[in-house]
Amino acid sequence: MSTLLEDKVIIVTGSGRGVGECIAHYCAEKGAKVVVNDLGKDEQGNSTADGVVAAIKENGGEAIVSKDNIADWSGAEKLIQAAMDTWGKVDGIVNNAGILRDRIFHKMSEEEWDQVINVNLKGCFNTARVAAPYLKEQGSGSIVHMTSSSGLVGNFGQSNYSASKMGVVGLSKSIALDMQRFGVRSNCIAPFAMTPMVMNGIPKETEEEKARWKIIERMEPRKVAPLVAALLSDSASHITGQIFGARANEVYFFSQPRPVRTAHIGDADGISAEAIVERVFPMFKDDFYDLDRSMDVFTWDPV
Repeated sequence: MSTLLEDKVIIVTGSGRGVGECIAHYCAEKGAKVVVNDLGKDEQGNSTADGVVAAIKENGGEAIVSKDNIADWSGAEKLIQAAMDTWGKVDGIVNNAGILRDRIFHKMSEEEWDQVINVNLKGCFNTARVAAPYLKEQGSGSIVHMTSSSGLVGNFGQSNYSASKMGVVGLSKSIALDMQRFGVRSNCIAPFAMTPMVMNGIPKETEEEKARWKIIERMEPRKVAPLVAALLSDSASHITGQIFGARANEVYFFSQPRPVRTAHIGDADGISAEAIVERVFPMFKDDFYDLDRSMDVFTWDPV
């Protein structure tokens, strides 16, 4: 067993299956004590979290189950307390839990919006915020949040999911800034992987959709886990406030919004809307971004 995460206590939300399950297993293999958090059940009605914990223990690792709902503050409190009661500390949190409620924007309901925001964004805040005093007191800790290219780039029918995942980016950066002086780090990963959530959310009707599916099948969820473990390790103690991507055997580093052009116009009376229309927009138009989707940006097959 590797010692990269030896004796670290790592909480992984949404780790009953998919990417989260792979992260939980990988962290355990690297020596971490893992809290497997998930509400899900398999086809037979059994807890997926129970199954992951049993498998980790069978492989010689240490793990406990949490079936707390991190979308609720009280659920996040119970989750963090479970780690504290069992091992007396929390070294890392992987905010992986997420849901989809895809719908074209003009048909999306308030309920579909709230469900996704509550799990994907508020859940990340809840776990990180509840753990913050413990991390501050011990003077260390690493939080890894899962964002998505749906937010970073764009996608059809996912305004709730995209907004939640871009919100996670802003949350992560704020945590990194506020907690840096206490030795606490916060980073984001955009995972590209075939998971049950993705399988249920992508149609396979048109030739374009079928071609996209063939690419997705090659992106194994287990290949996201190494980047997560690396960011949780002490070897990444100098890395915070960043955005990465994991896609098969590729690791990406994403840019962050910064000014790329500027225009100084106006006179003694100040700037006018007419001057912006006539001069600024034409100056900027060659740098405007197209309405790309993730598949338009990542045009090459996974390595």
